[in-house]
Amino acid sequence: MTVDDRELNQLATELGARLMAFEAQVSTAESCTGGGIAEAITRIPGSSSWFEAGYVTYSNAQKSRQLGVPATLFDSVGAVSREVVEAMVRGAQAASGARYAVAVSGVAGPDGGSPEKPVGTVWLAWGDGGELFSVRRQFTGDRAEVRRQTVEAALEGLLRLLAKENPGAG
Repeated sequence: MTVDDRELNQLATELGARLMAFEAQVSTAESCTGGGIAEAITRIPGSSSWFEAGYVTYSNAQKSRQLGVPATLFDSVGAVSREVVEAMVRGAQAASGARYAVAVSGVAGPDGGSPEKPVGTVWLAWGDGGELFSVRRQFTGDRAEVRRQTVEAALEGLLRLLAKENPGAG
């Protein structure tokens, strides 16, 4: 097990303990991480008690079909945007019934970047019932590193959310 795996396991274990204390569940809506957040969560024994569902919606069509993201958003703001990840969170909460959700969409690279959204640009959003938070991050490294940093930021944000802090801070 790598240091990175241990860090993610520690974050996911802590997340599970907090969710169990709240008797709550979490769902994930992922694009650029391809299910990496859900994978980190489900490595933890007993996660079936607090992990409700994971949606890997890599294409825009699936973001709309599975999570109800309005198709018009892709033309107006693009898939890597605050509006899309916020809609993904709401869709994951509605589809799964989970109180908590996290969503990510980004440019992991090595191609696909633009001057406005260079490689490493990731939008993350978190929902707690009716509350919604989002943040844009700029990660560095190769594709694997951008994805790993995104998973870590998503889990850290969920922990902040459960602590009644802004998950996008820090």
